[in-house]
Amino acid sequence: MSTSAFRSLPPAHALTDAPALVATGAPHALRVDAARAVLAEARAAIADGAAAPPHDALAALAARRLREWLSPRLRRAVNATGVVIHTNLGRAPLPPGALDEALGYCNLELDLATGRRGSRRALAGPLLEAMTGAEAALVVNNNAAAVVLMLTALAAGREVVISRGELVEIGGSFRVPDIMEASGARLREVGTTNKTHLHDYARAIGPDTAAVLRVHPSNFRVVGFVARPSDADLAALAHDRGLPLLHDLGSAALGPLPAALGPDLLADADPRRALSAGADLVCFSGDKLLGGPQAGVVLGRRDLVDRLARHPLARAFRADKLTLAALEHVLLAYRAGRPDDVPVSAMLNATADALTARAEALAARLAAAGVSTRVAPSDDPIGGGSLPETTLPGAAVALQVPSPGAFADRLRAAQVPVVAVVRDDAVWLHVRTLLPGDELLVEQAVRATAAAGPDAPDEAMDA
Repeated sequence: MSTSAFRSLPPAHALTDAPALVATGAPHALRVDAARAVLAEARAAIADGAAAPPHDALAALAARRLREWLSPRLRRAVNATGVVIHTNLGRAPLPPGALDEALGYCNLELDLATGRRGSRRALAGPLLEAMTGAEAALVVNNNAAAVVLMLTALAAGREVVISRGELVEIGGSFRVPDIMEASGARLREVGTTNKTHLHDYARAIGPDTAAVLRVHPSNFRVVGFVARPSDADLAALAHDRGLPLLHDLGSAALGPLPAALGPDLLADADPRRALSAGADLVCFSGDKLLGGPQAGVVLGRRDLVDRLARHPLARAFRADKLTLAALEHVLLAYRAGRPDDVPVSAMLNATADALTARAEALAARLAAAGVSTRVAPSDDPIGGGSLPETTLPGAAVALQVPSPGAFADRLRAAQVPVVAVVRDDAVWLHVRTLLPGDELLVEQAVRATAAAGPDAPDEAMDA
């Protein structure tokens, strides 16, 4: 190994003051860190037999490192996958202006009429009660927290009866048995995986039973030789034994859903139906079919909701001002009869004809950029653990490019990343999940990728 390659590397202080690094505006100490980092990498590469990089290349690499360090890791992205509630892409996109009221000071816990301390329950709570007929409502930071809070406040140290067919595991290793154990409640399984009858619940209820729990399967289906009691029959049994029925809906909607989902799926998503069937408490996520921020909503009997609100865990799980502002914004849109103001609702209810027209318009724009395109029907998943195996008919634009995988990689490296789907030797852009204005961002990313080539360095995409 020749030592000349090592000696040719610039000293750290010289690289620190290179124009490319100074131009980033980074503090001197951070420029030193970047210079040392790239010099250490260069020495390791030389030790493995590589040639010493030119000084300007080192400076460019250090400047890029600085820009990465000073840029937010959370970035706006274009969802061209067709998956409406895409967990990896932040689930539900919020309506414009959803956070405006909470960006500065706000009346989070102030009663403006009296000037005295108020309750954050007075924000989204009355809206939820008015829209669902529930006696009371409570918003926490996600639905897992809602389940834990219900079980801890109402059943810690006692038994909760649940069907074996509802002992689900959803994304992020959320497992119902583990949640029940963490809450201090004891699991009492009844029935079998595919069949649980009302008499199974009846036999399991005893003096140590605190509640009956029903959990929506969310991300799986049991079909064929199956049976389970209706919500109304289960509620009647629970009430006859002096117990509350707790119903975890997983995902719920307060706006219109496409009729193509079918009456059973539409009924399962309606918290009003669960309450009218006799559930004492229902809970669901705010960032799935509802189309709002990550949150957990609990609705039902006032005495039970108040018990949850008084529990010490309620403070640990409470929603912050940004969550409450966004949730209230979404709820107001539904109540005012403007469901299309909620992006998830607009996407779910978009017709195949309207999506085909959008896809054809986008294909024409991309063809003008010199990319071969075609439009084809698509099956767009709802996603987010909601309504598994259920898709909606949509439309997508296929980009016929030499290296689809590399092309899609470069689209994600665009200034505003575009996340597409690679299949059948093409890059597919599903239009259902494009927000207003996204077509322009897609066009810019495709033009830049086509012009630079899929093997171009990242700097070419940032230009």
